[in-house]
Amino acid sequence: MPVDVIYYPDSPRPPAWHQPVLALGNFDGLHRGHARIVERVVRAAAERNATPLLLTFEPHPTRVVRPDKAPPLLMTLDQKIEAAARAGIRGVAIVRFTPELSAWDPETFVRQVLVEWLRVAEVWVGANFLFGHDRAGNFSRLRSLGARYGFRAEKIDPVRYKDFVVSSTRIRRLISEGRVDEAGALLGRHYFIDGVVVHGLQRGRLLGFPTANLDTRNELLPPNGVYATVASVGGIVYPSITNIGVRPTFHQPSATVVEAHLLDREMDLYGAAMRLSFLQRVRDERAFDGVEALKAQIAADCDRARELFRQISV
Repeated sequence: MPVDVIYYPDSPRPPAWHQPVLALGNFDGLHRGHARIVERVVRAAAERNATPLLLTFEPHPTRVVRPDKAPPLLMTLDQKIEAAARAGIRGVAIVRFTPELSAWDPETFVRQVLVEWLRVAEVWVGANFLFGHDRAGNFSRLRSLGARYGFRAEKIDPVRYKDFVVSSTRIRRLISEGRVDEAGALLGRHYFIDGVVVHGLQRGRLLGFPTANLDTRNELLPPNGVYATVASVGGIVYPSITNIGVRPTFHQPSATVVEAHLLDREMDLYGAAMRLSFLQRVRDERAFDGVEALKAQIAADCDRARELFRQISV
């Protein structure tokens, strides 16, 4: 089903939104912990024949309040909306976060956004959710404001995966360290980036391993290296191997590039939209003594990726 998207303060609340049950937070990555909140919201909305909503902020509040500390995000806004819709959310409300809004105290935010704009019936947050100027509002404050303004407030305790509390911060760190398989376990899916295939220098083709160069708006790339990946094009998934790096063997300074080689398949992908999901790090990027040594290593990388794909279902 399509999802309605509205912005504060620009858009009115759609009349079809009935007694909204709201998931409130930043939801970067929509990981396992976020998914638990969304599941509860969708279930509660179904029980009361209400509309399940997700409210988030654009840009991420740290970009406004402490830009020097703002992390690279796990998702673009479009990816977040897509994931919310896939999880059963029927409306996404996006608050345009500004310096003026960052100065609001918790009650002003609740009154203007949750009550007057969305007219919520129920709000769900994570246990550590903070809001309002200087993050002065916590769950207890939200619950007391809900009692005053006529909505119910509930929270979800932190979700653990094995020995770890699932958090966007931990997932970002794992990805930045190349531990994409561990990040995927906390996300509940493989970490992915979206982009468009653009023309490159065609070095991969000359080496016998044609690659799709991906131009992406995603902010967080795994560190330079070679990864077993899955490329999704037009709804079809292809086992692939991806290099992120600067092509050191060719001794020419280069911006970081993302190059995906589809295993055992050659396609004209220029201009195509591609989703690239990261399964496992294969090796570090390094310079080789020459083209033949590089070709031999790429062939070995492909064999290692094929072995991985024989063990898992793509």
